[in-house]
Amino acid sequence: MTSLDALRNRLIDQILLTKNEKLLNAISDIFQSTNNEDKVELNSYQIEMIEMGLEDLKNGNTISQNELDRQDAKWMGEQ
Repeated sequence: MTSLDALRNRLIDQILLTKNEKLLNAISDIFQSTNNEDKVELNSYQIEMIEMGLEDLKNGNTISQNELDRQDAKWMGEQ
């Protein structure tokens, strides 16, 4: 178990045992504020690239990782 897992489990245990409503509200507020920080804002170019990739997937315009590796090696002059 990693130290992060151990910390998470200790906090969960403490949360489950507490009857302190103010403490639980404060913890809830902390989680609410950090959830907003986890959001990633994409610019229009990034959104366009994602949409193009999804369109490629929908149309079957894909290759396997092995084929990509083979093409990369050829392009780099390794074959």
